[in-house]
Amino acid sequence: MIGIVILIILVVIFVSGIKIIPQSKAYVVERLGAYHRTMQTGLHYVFPFIERISNKVSLKEIVKDFAPQPVITKDNVTMQIDTVVYYQITDPKLYSYGVENPINAIENLTATTLRNIIGELELDETLTSRDVINTKMRSILDEATDPWGVKVNRVEVKNILPPRDIQESMEKQMRAERERREAILKAEGEKKAAILIAEGEKESTILRADAQKEAKIKQAEAEAEAIVKIQEATAQGLKLLKDAKMDESVLKLKSYEAMVNVANGNATKIIVPSDLQGLVTAGTVLKETLTKEEK
Repeated sequence: MIGIVILIILVVIFVSGIKIIPQSKAYVVERLGAYHRTMQTGLHYVFPFIERISNKVSLKEIVKDFAPQPVITKDNVTMQIDTVVYYQITDPKLYSYGVENPINAIENLTATTLRNIIGELELDETLTSRDVINTKMRSILDEATDPWGVKVNRVEVKNILPPRDIQESMEKQMRAERERREAILKAEGEKKAAILIAEGEKESTILRADAQKEAKIKQAEAEAEAIVKIQEATAQGLKLLKDAKMDESVLKLKSYEAMVNVANGNATKIIVPSDLQGLVTAGTVLKETLTKEEK
């Protein structure tokens, strides 16, 4: 009976030494109080009473949000800044034996590094240089935590909280800047509108002048064409008279007919040139002869 109990106890002790390490985990094993080995993912055995697991370490990336820290800028403005650190344990042995309370050590190192960096910047630079602050902090923390078996992958400044009076002053400044930009945009819009109106009036005046010029040119061309037509008709009439071989008496007779037509109008006096008097006499004689023949 005692042997069975002893056997059961031995089995239990043996089974208790079997360890299965899950993924992304590492166990630090000590033998007789000294570091012996680091067990990675898989099946392992720890000898009871001789070996023990001193630390279980996660190999995943860890995100740690630290509380806001008071910092002073170069121009003596006190503000609250909180940071977020993304780190990963790369060496479980160094992480277990390199520093006491690694998380607290990283937090204090982050706070002191942040104070040193912000102390070299003025308020305006601090508010506009987050990327620079993040890069400097990551580089410094990564180098400082190497002996602790920690790899700092990224550091982010989460919030920057200046004093209340500084915030009010900044809000007034931003409001004034927005009003200034609005006034500039309004003035530029009015300027562009005035320019467009002036250009439109200019183009309209030019078009009206061009239209008047074109109309006058067309009118002058029409008058010139009319004169040319009259002259051509006159020349054609003279040519026909010449081709008909009309003598001076015929021309005088035509002139007389013109005078008669004038006399049939409203004129009360007719001045007959001297060279037409003989033509009048000849016309009278011709008229009397024709009358006698008709009788």
